[in-house]
Amino acid sequence: MNRRMIIFLVLVLIWGGPKALGILTDWLWFTDLGFAGVYRTRLLAQVTLFILGAAGGLGLVWGSAVLATRLSRQAIGAPHLIGSGLLNERQFAVTVAGGSLVVGFMLAAGFSGQWDQILRFLRPTAFGAADPLFGRDIAFFVFALPVYRFLQGWLLTVVLLALLAGIAVYAFRLVLPQLPTRTDEETEPWSPASLRLVLSRPMKAHLFGLGAALFLLLAWGYRLSVYELVYSPRGAAFGAGYADIHARLPALWFLVALSVLAAALLLVGIRRPGVRLATTAAGAWVGAAILVGGIYPAVIQRLIVQPQELERERPYIERTIRLTRQAFALDRIAETVAVGEEMVTAEEIAQRPATIGNIRLWDPEPLLTTYNQIQSIRLYYDFVSIDVDRYTIDGRYRQVMLGARELAPQRLPAQAQTWVNRRLQFTHGYGVAMSAVNEVTPEGLPTFFLQDVPPRGKIPIDQPELYFSERATDYVIVRTRFPEFSYPKGDENVYTTYAGKTGVHIGSLSRRLLFAWRFRDLNILLTDAITSRSVILYHRNVRERVARLAPFLRLDSDPYVVVADGRLFWILDAYTQSNRYPYAQPHRERFNYLRNSVKAVVDAYHGTVTLYVAEPADPLIRTYARIFPRLLRPLAELPASLRAHLRYPQDLFAAQAEMYRLFHMQDPRVFYNKEDVWVLPEEIYIDKPREMAPYYVIMRLPDAPREEFMLILPYTPPGKQNMITWLAARSDGQGYGKLLAFRYPKDKLIFGPMQIEARLNQDPAISEQFTLWSQGGNRVIRGNMIVIPIGQSNLYVEPIYLQAEQGRLPEMKRVILASGNRLAMESTVSAALRGLYAAPEVRRPAAGRAPAAAAAPSDAGLDPASLLRAVQARQARIQEELRALEADLQRLLRLLEQKR
Repeated sequence: MNRRMIIFLVLVLIWGGPKALGILTDWLWFTDLGFAGVYRTRLLAQVTLFILGAAGGLGLVWGSAVLATRLSRQAIGAPHLIGSGLLNERQFAVTVAGGSLVVGFMLAAGFSGQWDQILRFLRPTAFGAADPLFGRDIAFFVFALPVYRFLQGWLLTVVLLALLAGIAVYAFRLVLPQLPTRTDEETEPWSPASLRLVLSRPMKAHLFGLGAALFLLLAWGYRLSVYELVYSPRGAAFGAGYADIHARLPALWFLVALSVLAAALLLVGIRRPGVRLATTAAGAWVGAAILVGGIYPAVIQRLIVQPQELERERPYIERTIRLTRQAFALDRIAETVAVGEEMVTAEEIAQRPATIGNIRLWDPEPLLTTYNQIQSIRLYYDFVSIDVDRYTIDGRYRQVMLGARELAPQRLPAQAQTWVNRRLQFTHGYGVAMSAVNEVTPEGLPTFFLQDVPPRGKIPIDQPELYFSERATDYVIVRTRFPEFSYPKGDENVYTTYAGKTGVHIGSLSRRLLFAWRFRDLNILLTDAITSRSVILYHRNVRERVARLAPFLRLDSDPYVVVADGRLFWILDAYTQSNRYPYAQPHRERFNYLRNSVKAVVDAYHGTVTLYVAEPADPLIRTYARIFPRLLRPLAELPASLRAHLRYPQDLFAAQAEMYRLFHMQDPRVFYNKEDVWVLPEEIYIDKPREMAPYYVIMRLPDAPREEFMLILPYTPPGKQNMITWLAARSDGQGYGKLLAFRYPKDKLIFGPMQIEARLNQDPAISEQFTLWSQGGNRVIRGNMIVIPIGQSNLYVEPIYLQAEQGRLPEMKRVILASGNRLAMESTVSAALRGLYAAPEVRRPAAGRAPAAAAAPSDAGLDPASLLRAVQARQARIQEELRALEADLQRLLRLLEQKR
């Protein structure tokens, strides 16, 4: 074996070794989850496409270079030094082969990367609807057209590289030797004009043939551009407009014909002397592309369309409206005209105890801080996010907030940051904390339904360990000689041993060597803690876990934890999306088709992943079900205990709400003039304005028999602050997924969120109280403004939190209610409601320099544990205030020293 072959094999090992190890460990992971067939399908597609891409790309580029080498060798005679003596024939051949190999691998990698699109192309599902311009099923545009465009671009690149490779070889072998040496320069003058490249007929056939192929591929590209007019952004609305159809469409057909003609001229030019015919064809194509493809449509747009744009564009605007509404499921929104009464009546309040009893007083941001202060228990536990859900607790339908208590091993003391601790012992989080959205303790803290470790409360949890979660990113090895830490108990710790269903066995030497290489961690190989029963858990982050299993799905940004049947689960909403839906205007994130097609469930203990089809009518998910028949399961198989916690996803609702701002207008004239555009309202959060986000509430729709869990968002007109519409998405039972829009009459003033915020700012009593709190060394946090439709009017809710300047524990101190022209700020919802209906004028809260504490409840009926928690919470607050006071004293001392 010569030295070059050894170097080549070493390079292949360096490049391919990690990839092979990655493939093997991924295979073990998929097999462990029971989805080996899914990975086999993907891997087979990727390998097949890589081989095809390498064969096509490498074969054409290298073949062109080799052919040019042979033809030029015939022209110059016997082998000799090439390129003014730079290389001999052997060195030149090795250089050509090496360069072609690199290019071929790059082309093959690009081809293999399209496995998803090509598999969809081979298993398409009809949409059952045709585009209005060509009459083809939308499946052609979503599944076939992207693949055709990729193949056209890929082949164009390959042919262009082959052409450049041939030209480079001819130049290197035939032109470079004509350059003068130093001796030549000393004896006679030389000019670049003396360089000549005389092509034999075989050479011309080589280059002109590739040039003709290039023009034929350009013709194919123009043909595809005809179909892609349905994505034109140039008219009054997205999609092919008047100028596109009457100017660009014929121009593209002309360019198709011209490109074919140019290819024919190149083939004819093979037998003609010189290259004039080829340069004429190329020049004519360039000129026509500029004139016909660019200038002519612009002239039509300016002279014919713009003077009467609405009349010309009306039918195409109708297409955009109709297909955009289809693509984002806006055509499913049931629109209702709301009466829009000024004020919620006391009778309507009394008739909706479940709505009033679930008014949200806690916002996720301050509640997350509170959870981390009073429920993380130890420094190595952490809450990453707060989720909103609903549970039936003590026979009542309750909206709750909850968070998973995750492990944060990076917070261990420095001396405890050992490999054994991070990889073998501190392996999992523990339990959840859950609190009522509407309840507050006398200390301004949440009332918990689930708390502490081990978890205790209203809902039983038999298996509280979280080996799989939002934060878990590192691998861990379980069932080792070291027990796994669960939680502290007194002066001792409680340990457990993982008994889950998943985990790749790592007991053998070969497996340990494999994973030591994969994770670049020699400790896996050296430790004696691993036994024959040990398994390694990796890809433990729930988003990553689902994404690796189904990379073709877009995941919602908010996985949420669910307590069901005594166990913990993660539910993730997953979407199918496309940017190829004809005539549908894209969302700002560039997709123009979106469906919540899958509900993914990850067992927090076992790590099993199950994907349930939530929208079986979606052609994209039906196509993936044909590609991966064992991956997706019907939603009917989802256990009822988990089905009760499905919710309409926020990311989908936010995208639909944004598109609905414009596409609720279905009249082309109104749409063209943007006469009725809506905007998302703003609110004051903390002390600055920001755009409102969708929020979950439990409320009763007008004329509905009971309360439901739903997601809502109001709208306002642009440049104004009154509320004009609110959009709702239902999440419960048979109503799941139904969208409702309640539009207020335009001749009625319905207060928007910022108008209520302005009234709060202008109210002297409320402003005075905020000022007094701020002067008392507290930070006033104005919470989310929640608009709750009740009957034919709205109730506006804004919680107020206080946080010490040097503290980190926000306390909920006041709630502001508003309806009609009345405001009330009190310590509880019930007190604020009494104030709201007590008198026509605004209820003025009692002013004071320090924050007024809520009325202390009686100790009667409280168990000792509750009393202890209350004392501990109050003690925590006192400690925060003492620290703040100490900081103030330190600043005062520094100022006194400076004055001295």
